[in-house]
Amino acid sequence: MGERLKDSGLESKIASLPLRPGVYLFQDDEGSVIYVGKAKSLRKRVQSYFRHGDFASPRLRKLVRSIRDLSFIRTETEAEALITEARLIKQYQPFFNIDLKMGERYPYVKITREPFPRIVITRHREEGDGSDYIGPFVSAGELRHMLRLVERFFPLRVCSAGSGGGPWANRPCVRYELGRCPGPCAGLADPSEYRERVADIALLLRGRSADLVGRLRQRMDKASSSMDFETAARIRDTIRALWKLSRKHVSMVFSEPLDSGTWKSLVQIQDLLSLPAIPWRIEGFDVSHFSGGETYGVCVVFEQGMPNPSLYRRYRIRSVEGIDDFRAMGEILGRRYTRLLKESGALPQLILVDGGLGQLNFAVEALNTIGISDIPVVAIAKREELLFTPGAKRPVRLPWDSGALMLLRRVRDESHRFAIAANRKAGRKRMSVSALEEVPGVGKILASRLLSRFGSVARMSSLTPEEIASVKGVSIKTARRIIVHLGGPEEEDADK
Repeated sequence: MGERLKDSGLESKIASLPLRPGVYLFQDDEGSVIYVGKAKSLRKRVQSYFRHGDFASPRLRKLVRSIRDLSFIRTETEAEALITEARLIKQYQPFFNIDLKMGERYPYVKITREPFPRIVITRHREEGDGSDYIGPFVSAGELRHMLRLVERFFPLRVCSAGSGGGPWANRPCVRYELGRCPGPCAGLADPSEYRERVADIALLLRGRSADLVGRLRQRMDKASSSMDFETAARIRDTIRALWKLSRKHVSMVFSEPLDSGTWKSLVQIQDLLSLPAIPWRIEGFDVSHFSGGETYGVCVVFEQGMPNPSLYRRYRIRSVEGIDDFRAMGEILGRRYTRLLKESGALPQLILVDGGLGQLNFAVEALNTIGISDIPVVAIAKREELLFTPGAKRPVRLPWDSGALMLLRRVRDESHRFAIAANRKAGRKRMSVSALEEVPGVGKILASRLLSRFGSVARMSSLTPEEIASVKGVSIKTARRIIVHLGGPEEEDADK
């Protein structure tokens, strides 16, 4: 066994494996993947296959005799290793993997095909029953915990009593009284609202939180436009809760399979940049200036190769005077990750800054100042598309047609787009605040409060004085002045 290891070069490969979590792939003499496994420590796990001259299991003996080469993928956690292992087994269908080919180990979420569907956890998919299956998921325990949290904001029925009209038609269960069931068994649930709620849960469980937040924001805007501020506030709180939920459970969900192009791009990025883990979460940063005056920085978040706008953030630069992109970049990263550390938020596997060595050096310095040294940081320069990494003598030039470069450019371009949009939005707000400050009795604080409540001066011009006066600090007299100033209907007693 030892001679074969030396002859094949496996011994040196095994010795160089990291003592970190990850996934290993064994290949035969034809280069085919014959086994995929996960490990808490890659080196120790792979070494264990070759320490014994004989194994009790004939299957294991045959596997070891067939190994001619190996490769591996580093991951940040054991949970990520399990997810990656399952993905690769589904992709390669290795001969010696028998447990995960069909995903029997993992629980699924089943959305039943009923007039008022239920959410059920199952380990068996029944083909042709018309139900919607989501998964598989990594842990049944964590899945149950997550569903309990989801239930607070999207309550559905859990019993099998069906819809109204049965013997319990006039007696909804105690879950209804607690606000944890819409009461379809008693005919109290609106079918269209119930279906909408089911669709919301399906989006969340499939990892499409950005789409879900978009739907919720549309409903929030609609409620706000209809002056239903209580509903709008409830939806706002739901959006905030979903953001926290997605951060805490980011590694739990084994969501719908990535398309092969995105998967390959993520693996390419890890290999080409020698990252310690697959960059499931990439955060991109850029800086934008408003007419040489105020400076704004932004952060965009890509999860599994896709943008998640619900996690985007913008920052008004406070500590830098004039135009200084280097120090502005340092301030953005310092503020963002100081807060994430304080809140125990999810950290990325890769940070991408728009710029060159200057931006990179200030970004690294900012992270070191707050005690972060283990998150890889890369700068990407425009035009030549060169990648700068800390300590490297020369920048990395990726092939123009590589999926890795295309994905990194997407992150960079999205951060640039969002930076410009954020600055334009700030510019419009500044002009709106200035317009309101021209009204006697309205200062900067009150103007900002009005815009936060109603969104725009255009909308305020169509409101009644009573509606505007509902904002703290605004009298009926001031409200009438605001309407007249914004071009609304003039009243005789506007200044009385």
